[in-house]
Amino acid sequence: MSVTDPISDYLTRIRNAAKAKHKKVDIPSTKMKESITKILLENEYIQHYSIHEEGVKKILRIYLKYDETGCVIRGLKRISKPGIRYYVNSKNLPRVLNGLGMAIISTPKGIMTEKQARKQNVGGEVICHIW
Repeated sequence: MSVTDPISDYLTRIRNAAKAKHKKVDIPSTKMKESITKILLENEYIQHYSIHEEGVKKILRIYLKYDETGCVIRGLKRISKPGIRYYVNSKNLPRVLNGLGMAIISTPKGIMTEKQARKQNVGGEVICHIW
């Protein structure tokens, strides 16, 4: 099956697994998805992840993190879509829920959070918001 927006598919799989209270979710792996997952791990939105090779395909297995109220990831929203790209400069980087969430930005220096982009004074494409 061909997916026109693999990042939206990635976010939807995580959102659905969190709502269904699954411990893990398997997603077809790409470098961009691995970078986003690494950021989620660094910011403690997930427990851990692993990459499994099944033949020529690589599968990204993400283990979701839960607390007493449910999944730590409360919401995910895709901002820049294939038909409508959303770019910001370093002065207009978004703040998600007044700093309680985070935005993931694709910059010339790599994929990073909006806080890291602010420190490095770079802008780029806003991929998604997570809270």
